[in-house]
Amino acid sequence: MSSPEIDALTAALARLPGLGPRSARRAVLHLIKRRESALPQLVAALQAVERNLMTCGVCGNIDTADPCAICRDPRRDPAALCVVEEVADLWALDRARLFGGRYHVLGGRLSALDGIGPADLAIDSLVARVAGGGITEVVLAMNATLEGATTMHYVAERLAGFGVAVMQLAHGLPVGGELDYLDEGTLALALRARRRVE
Repeated sequence: MSSPEIDALTAALARLPGLGPRSARRAVLHLIKRRESALPQLVAALQAVERNLMTCGVCGNIDTADPCAICRDPRRDPAALCVVEEVADLWALDRARLFGGRYHVLGGRLSALDGIGPADLAIDSLVARVAGGGITEVVLAMNATLEGATTMHYVAERLAGFGVAVMQLAHGLPVGGELDYLDEGTLALALRARRRVE
């Protein structure tokens, strides 16, 4: 039995992705045991994020400044633009440090079942960025789902006629993947994208 405050904290943490009720209870117990050091730091960090967080007006990234650090970085190639569904996708790609250009976050993907259409995503602002000139390559980094493919094709159609190279990420076998453990969709993509051994 615990207090309503502890139960509320546990319930709030359990709603976070990747944390279930048991993991949330362990996190709460950790915070309680170290309430002198860990709890004030967590509270201060959450309050700072709540006060300072904003959405970048250029790309849709989440940062503490507008424009965000990526859009302000002069070392990034302004002619290359990578389009992603969500901010988490941007962070994952940027963490790998393999793309030296800038980003554009759509804020989701097209889904007729969920009632998400083109007007619900940042597609018009993407088209406006490309129409403004200076961009020569757009990489559509959509998730390998039916909705991701639908979104990719729709965005590619909207960007046709602007004279930019519209690219997509390669799909297929992951490095270190064993054929026996892969799903049929991944295997089908890998077979369709086969090429000559060099």
